[in-house]
Amino acid sequence: MKRTAPAPLSVWRTLNLDDFLIGVPHYPEHVDESYWERDATRMAAAGFNVVRVGEFAWHIMEPREGVFDFSLFDKAIDVLGACGIETIFCTPTATPPRWLTATYPEVLRVDENDRVATHGSRQHADTNSPVYRAHSRRITEALANHYRDNPHVIGWQTDNELNTTSSTSYSEATEREFRRYLRDRYETIDALNFVWGGNFWATAYDNFDQITAPRAHNPGFPSPAHFQDYHRFLAHATAAFQHDQVEILRRTNPDWFIFHNLGRLEDIDFRGQFGRDLDFIGFDIYPMLYDEMRRTGGHAATQALHLDVCRAYSGNFIVPEQASGFGSQPGFSTMTPEPGEMRRMALSSVARGADGLMFFRWRPAHYGAEIYWMGLIDHDDVPRRRYQEAIEFAGDVARIKKDLLGTTVRMDVAIAGADFDNQEAYKTYPMGLPSPLEDGVHLHRYCHSKGIACGFIHPEDDLSRIKLLYVPHWVMWKPEWNANVEAFVKNGGTLVIGAMTGTRDEHNHIPTVLAPGRGLSELCGVRVEEFGRVAEPGADGLFGLNGTEFGLHNPAKRLPAGSAARRYKFVLGNQEHEAAHLYELLDVDPDVEVLGRWSNRFASGRAAITSRKVGEGSAIYMGTYLTAALVESLAEQVFARAGIAPLVADLPANVEVTVREAADRKLLFVLNTDGADVEVKSLPGGGTDLLSGKKVNDCLSLGPHGCVVIRF
Repeated sequence: MKRTAPAPLSVWRTLNLDDFLIGVPHYPEHVDESYWERDATRMAAAGFNVVRVGEFAWHIMEPREGVFDFSLFDKAIDVLGACGIETIFCTPTATPPRWLTATYPEVLRVDENDRVATHGSRQHADTNSPVYRAHSRRITEALANHYRDNPHVIGWQTDNELNTTSSTSYSEATEREFRRYLRDRYETIDALNFVWGGNFWATAYDNFDQITAPRAHNPGFPSPAHFQDYHRFLAHATAAFQHDQVEILRRTNPDWFIFHNLGRLEDIDFRGQFGRDLDFIGFDIYPMLYDEMRRTGGHAATQALHLDVCRAYSGNFIVPEQASGFGSQPGFSTMTPEPGEMRRMALSSVARGADGLMFFRWRPAHYGAEIYWMGLIDHDDVPRRRYQEAIEFAGDVARIKKDLLGTTVRMDVAIAGADFDNQEAYKTYPMGLPSPLEDGVHLHRYCHSKGIACGFIHPEDDLSRIKLLYVPHWVMWKPEWNANVEAFVKNGGTLVIGAMTGTRDEHNHIPTVLAPGRGLSELCGVRVEEFGRVAEPGADGLFGLNGTEFGLHNPAKRLPAGSAARRYKFVLGNQEHEAAHLYELLDVDPDVEVLGRWSNRFASGRAAITSRKVGEGSAIYMGTYLTAALVESLAEQVFARAGIAPLVADLPANVEVTVREAADRKLLFVLNTDGADVEVKSLPGGGTDLLSGKKVNDCLSLGPHGCVVIRF
């Protein structure tokens, strides 16, 4: 496995390895040594080339402070290596041993209610603690030095799913480090008081030592800027914690690749130091972990959304944990993949940017908080259908990887994403409105169902490869993005700006110019004179939203009590729509075309959706939020004009299509996400299915969860 230097972060970045990583997370410490050789032999027979080990085994590696014992993993790695299985080692800092937390109780995390974490789970240590960081460096240094010349250790994972169990802490160490961060950022207390709006509610501070981490509803609402800076600090501190380990590993052996596996996307700025420190990022994929049938239209739509959101942060990635079967912890459980579905879900990950994939897990645990989380081998040590599907997937990878590696995922429609400041700014002051991602899901879901190449992109990336960019009400629009976006439009791109965009600056202050602000106002030819809340279509009042980690819609709380629903409607094309969540009244320039007008109440006749010709392209502004019906009408009005068409015409329901491409080749993934046979017509002819080696004409039949990968 050869590593080259990683390219700068971008949605278009390819992986810097010369082979596809395929294998499993493996826990040799969970079974008797007599199983190890049989496990390694079966892995090799399955076509695997790598395992991931060690992330929860600090207590074994250092049973007493300063006493190291790596013999268990030395033996396991040798057994695996003899069968051609290489090892990715993990720094074990997600689970400090009991002797550490007993001897140094100041390292324990403290929650918002001042409860100190106890031993007995994971991520109970506070990564802001200087004492814990010192111990984390010490175990990383010991591991790195011990394995620096081991030919079977090829790379490292830092920690495990940082910030997944909890991203916040209110310990003395966190408060102290937060104040230090603020001193470095603002230098003077007067500068901080200005940014945080200290003259509002007399919230000014006399010195930095008075500042504490913000706590929700304690008793009222803190300044949005205070919350924003706290979460900026948490992201900064998470990156610093990881950087300690990366420095040690890079110094010890520069040939090792280094990545992290993300679970929840909490308080990590992937485009900052956190992402720049790594060769690539890993995203753990569990498509059936959430109630996706209600929220996003099916397991496949959930997985596609997750993958596309993640790819925007860093480009191509690996999947260090891909669901293989039923999964559970005491508080939840997942659906179980049907025969063929595990393989299909793995190919969906590959289709959307994975250049490595490990099925979670090799064998299930017999004890602990995941005893019913199934692996490829069952509890009785018998390999059944999941193992056979893993073999089939490994064969798929062997047949396509030569053509796959070096390709990126095509996007015709792109949704603005991967910006930490906007993600957090929304949370500081949501007003019961959907998050940017909740809004963007409507467009993503439509494109996924129609077979239109869609994903997420940061405005600083190369926009020349997309046809339409939708900005889902990013309240913090930064002036440094204007030139790139304007060039995109002038060169023929279609820009669509959502409501509330540009309504705050980087400090969460309201600017003195009307939204969408300098640059975008001139580009779109509009200014927002007034805005107001409206009910969600079909609701009887205003609702606040309480989303999941992906920001998916879950109307949970009604705000305010007793409010009556007011319906605002607008006409787009020949169809009248009911506005969702918000209306805006627009002042438009003379050269702006009005695509949609408000059609009732006092707003009747005013512009709701506009378009302005700019060079070869168009800048569209929408004074409301998306709904499924609005996306469909907008697509009818805009997509054909922008040159956007499905990858496969007349795509049947439950068939997913994606293209990965390079300058000299295109790979079309056609995946049946359902358990019934399906006929796919109107395929582009002349290609070869790399999985079967057969030529593909304009029509093919797919069995339940059937898959083809067509090279053109």
